[in-house]
Amino acid sequence: MKKYSLHISLIPALLLVMLWAPLTVTAMDTDDCLGCHGDTDMVDEELFIDAEGFLHTVHAEMGCDTCHESVTDEHPDDGEAITSSACLDCHEEVSDEYMATSHAENATCNDCHDPHQAHGLEAVSGTDMNQQCSQCHENDEVLSSHAEWLPQANLHLAKLPCITCHTSSDSYEVLLNITQKQSKTKGSTGYNFSTYADLKEYSGEKEIQSLIDINEDGHISLAELRTFNLNPAYKKLHLSGTLVPSEASHDLSTLDNRYDCTFCHAAGPGSLQTSFLAFPNATGTYTRMTVDEGAMLDTLYGTPNFYMTGSTRSASLNIIGLLIICGGFIMPIGHGTLRFLTRKNRQH
Repeated sequence: MKKYSLHISLIPALLLVMLWAPLTVTAMDTDDCLGCHGDTDMVDEELFIDAEGFLHTVHAEMGCDTCHESVTDEHPDDGEAITSSACLDCHEEVSDEYMATSHAENATCNDCHDPHQAHGLEAVSGTDMNQQCSQCHENDEVLSSHAEWLPQANLHLAKLPCITCHTSSDSYEVLLNITQKQSKTKGSTGYNFSTYADLKEYSGEKEIQSLIDINEDGHISLAELRTFNLNPAYKKLHLSGTLVPSEASHDLSTLDNRYDCTFCHAAGPGSLQTSFLAFPNATGTYTRMTVDEGAMLDTLYGTPNFYMTGSTRSASLNIIGLLIICGGFIMPIGHGTLRFLTRKNRQH
C-alpha cells in the first residue's frame, strides 16, 4: 500500500514533465541555425552569417532564439514570419545617449553594428573602431575637414579612433598593436597591423603572446618590451600605439577640451600611464594584455615607435639637452674670460 501511494504522488510531476518536454524542442539551437545560415549554398548572401566570427561574440552565448524567439524546429517549412528583438530591449543604457543625438535620425543600431559580429572595445583594434564611421563618412572628406584646423591631421587620424574625440568619454588608455613592415612592392609603404597568421610565423608552436610575454605570466614588463624591441629576429615588427577610450559612449558629442592641444599633449597625462597590448586571435578579434605603467614614457626601449609631443618627454633626455645647451654657452664664455684674464701676458 505504501509503494502504491508513492506512485500516485508522482503522477502530477510526470504530467508536468510530459507537458514541458514538447515545449523544449520547439526552437532550434544555435548549431542548427548555423548549419544553414553559415553555408552560402543553403542561404543567400543577405541571410548568410559568418559562423566562426559569430560564435566568439556575446550574442552567441545567449543563443539565436533569444533574439529570434519565433523560430521553431519546423523552420523554414512552417511558413512562420521571423521576428527579431530590438537592440534597445537589452541595451537600455544606450537609448538615452544615442536617441538624443543627430545620428539617431539617420542611422539605426544595425546600420553601424552587425549583431552577428558584435564585439566590445576590448576585442577590437583602433582601426576596427572606425569601420562603423567610415560607412557614412568618407576618409578624404574627414581628412580635409580636420586639416582646416588640426596640424598633421593625417597623423592624428591614424592614431586616434573617431570615438576618442567625438564622445564624452573621460578616461583613456594606450592600446598597442604589433605591426609588420610591408613587402617592397609598388605602392606599398610603412607598416600594417600584423594578423594572427603573420605572428604565428614568428612564434611557431608557441602562442603568439610568447613573442613579448616571455615568462608567460599574462603581463608585459618593461624588460620584456626592451627584449622584444632589441631582438634582431623581430626587426620587421614594431609596436604602434593608439589612444582609445576606456569605455564606449554613444552620445557622440565633441567636448570643447578636445580642441585643446594640452588635453593630450601635456607632460605625463594619466592616460599614458595605462596601456595594453592587443594580440590578434585567429577569429579576427583581439585579446588584451596589461603592460607595466610608464611604458609609454620610456621612448628609448619601451615603445620607441610611439611618441606624443610633450607627453612622452624623458627627464633623462631633458637633463642631457640642458647640459648640451649649457656646454654651448660655457665654451665661448670660458674662452673669452680666459683671454681677458691673460691679456697682459699676450701684450709682450
